[in-house]
Amino acid sequence: MALLPAIGETSRVQLRTLVFIRWIAIAGQVAALLVVHYGLGFDLPIVPTMAAVIASAFVNLAAQFSGRSGPISDKGAAGYLAFDIAQLAVLLFLTGGLGNPFAFLLLAPVAISATVLSLRSTITLSALALVAITVLSVKHMALPWRGPPPELPTVYLLGVWTALAIGILFFAAYTWRVARAARELSDGLFATQQALAREQRLSAMGTIAAAAAHELGSPLGTIAVVSRELSRDLPSDSPLAEDIALLRTETDRCRDILAALAHNPEGDDAPFSAVPVSAVVENAAIRHQPETLAVDFEAKPMSENDLTPEPRIRSAPEIIHGIGSLAQNAMQFAKSQVTVLTDWSDSQVRVTIMDDGPGFPPFVLDRIGEPYISLRMMKEDHMGLGIFIAQTLLARTGAALSFGNRQDGGAVVEIRWPRAEIESDVSQAEV
Repeated sequence: MALLPAIGETSRVQLRTLVFIRWIAIAGQVAALLVVHYGLGFDLPIVPTMAAVIASAFVNLAAQFSGRSGPISDKGAAGYLAFDIAQLAVLLFLTGGLGNPFAFLLLAPVAISATVLSLRSTITLSALALVAITVLSVKHMALPWRGPPPELPTVYLLGVWTALAIGILFFAAYTWRVARAARELSDGLFATQQALAREQRLSAMGTIAAAAAHELGSPLGTIAVVSRELSRDLPSDSPLAEDIALLRTETDRCRDILAALAHNPEGDDAPFSAVPVSAVVENAAIRHQPETLAVDFEAKPMSENDLTPEPRIRSAPEIIHGIGSLAQNAMQFAKSQVTVLTDWSDSQVRVTIMDDGPGFPPFVLDRIGEPYISLRMMKEDHMGLGIFIAQTLLARTGAALSFGNRQDGGAVVEIRWPRAEIESDVSQAEV
């Protein structure tokens, strides 16, 4: 068996971590053997037991000086832990089997596997540990003792086997479940941070553009002055007159562009520009519309008699990508129609996204908004992070989301903002 295959795609454990843990285990094994044999006077088969420990040390040295660093593959780590189970089983076989009080150490490799490896590897190592304790319950050398070793009752050994088997299965299932939940949350937060970092970089480009416009203003002014002087001094029939005129025209054009850029460095749809909320919503959703699907956009006050003007908000990246992700999700499940309704009152702003698809299954509604919740997790490379990221992004803007199903079929997502809060962002940005 190759104990250290090449790095794989599901690496989650560092090789140096496993090497370090094994060195601690080797030191503990050597200390236990020497203390029990020489300190307490128990008759251990010291040569074969020390040989098993030395074999483990050789494997660890080979791993440490293999030249590899960083994470190893899931299979590589599983092979490494499988060797630990086999080595422990050999030591227990030489020292009394399940009657040895150190038999519980077989739980350690299984717990490590459940923490950092895949479910398949954890099941494999758990099965190997169960086979080991089953063999040790019937085949083993005598328990080291002063004088004749005691005869342990069969029911006691059965109880030890049962306790170890339950411990192996419980540690594997419980630890793997807790570790998986932690990994999913960590991955989901990382994906959200990546999306926000991308939008922050895009927003930062506007600041850089404004700074560039400011810095380039002086040299362009100098070029303009020099070109005017040259144009005035050159005779009208000079062959350079046409080139100087072109230079002045292009210089003026550059100054106009930089002036516009300095005034609005991020374009007409800048995140800090105050635009009607319905325009922001339509801009966010329309980019995901497929050619074969109809999308209706509606914008109106919540009450027919309400004359409150339409809110003007900033086109923030969180709003654009949050609404866009929810609209894209509706378009992917819709049969033929998606409706995006934007309405408002004097106290709140609401965006409702409705489709005529199958709607949210009940078990999804119970956990919606959590990472890795999707009906398409196993196909089309979907990770189940879309709604989680959208909810996280929109929550940063003060939005509250609710999810449900329409009575006539289809899903409905409602996004609500306090109007004073979302409009206050605009006023602060424009100061």
